[in-house]
Amino acid sequence: MKILVNGAEKLSDVPGLDVVTAYAQIAFAPDEAYLAKELPDSEILLGWDFRGRELSSQWQHAHSLKWIHWCGAGVDAVLFDKLIQSDVILTNAHGLFDQAMAEYVLGYMLMEAKRFIDSWEFQKDSNWQYRLTPMLAGQRAVIVGVGSIGRGIATLLKAVGVRVTGVGRRARTNDPVFERIDAQSDILQAVSEADWVIGVLPSTPSTENVFTQAVFAAMAPTARFVNIGRGNAVDDQALIQALENGDIAGAMLDVFREEPLPASAPLWRTPRLLISPHMSGDYTDFHRDMVRQFVDNLAYYRKGEELFNVVDKQLGFVPSKM
Repeated sequence: MKILVNGAEKLSDVPGLDVVTAYAQIAFAPDEAYLAKELPDSEILLGWDFRGRELSSQWQHAHSLKWIHWCGAGVDAVLFDKLIQSDVILTNAHGLFDQAMAEYVLGYMLMEAKRFIDSWEFQKDSNWQYRLTPMLAGQRAVIVGVGSIGRGIATLLKAVGVRVTGVGRRARTNDPVFERIDAQSDILQAVSEADWVIGVLPSTPSTENVFTQAVFAAMAPTARFVNIGRGNAVDDQALIQALENGDIAGAMLDVFREEPLPASAPLWRTPRLLISPHMSGDYTDFHRDMVRQFVDNLAYYRKGEELFNVVDKQLGFVPSKM
């Protein structure tokens, strides 16, 4: 069994993968030339550094490939027509980043609700400025995207008393996590009730520009928007206008159409917008946990059993079991 690690140069780059050397040959493809050389006799490809475009261009060499494991939640960078149409199994890091991303969202919400930045500014001037701040408990969050990440966020927010509605492909009742799930076609009504709108959508054709001018206009002027899913779900210009006009109170973006975000991008200079560099799911030692998840799935593969986190290549994500 040969496992090809795409995007790494040596074993020490992939912490914890050494455990498989007892029963598998490991090869590395730090660039496209190595990928072309090593791919023909590789049975498994471990996508380590999000270089899916290279795989597309070298697909004609994937003679022996049976399984791709993508070390990320979103698989848009690795999906292409020939892979979708093939029998090659695609799995991902579904579930691994749920808690980290939930904490990230909650951190932003607490920062805004408790006005920590104001406290810092007052402190710099030695200004004892007493004020009241709202509680998160009792506020409503609308989470657009009800997969494992959305459910992880909902679970954490509920623990601090936030009321949570979901928006998914179809409406659902009696959900174990969300008070209710509205259909995406009803998003305007859903966000009109929100104090917080949180986007966790994957990048698929159906999620392009979900957050439009109409969505921001439907939100309350006191509401805030968060996007930690994929950048192409947001109409950037519509968000900029909503923030500049005061149509919404603020926003936080962790993902963008172009990454890194160019220094010339207007988003950098947009008022009441917090920007972070696609880091909401990353945490100390997450690389080791990604490898552990792959090794666990590899055990099923070696026994000929069904893998977990299998991506529906037509949908572009791991379907929810809820």
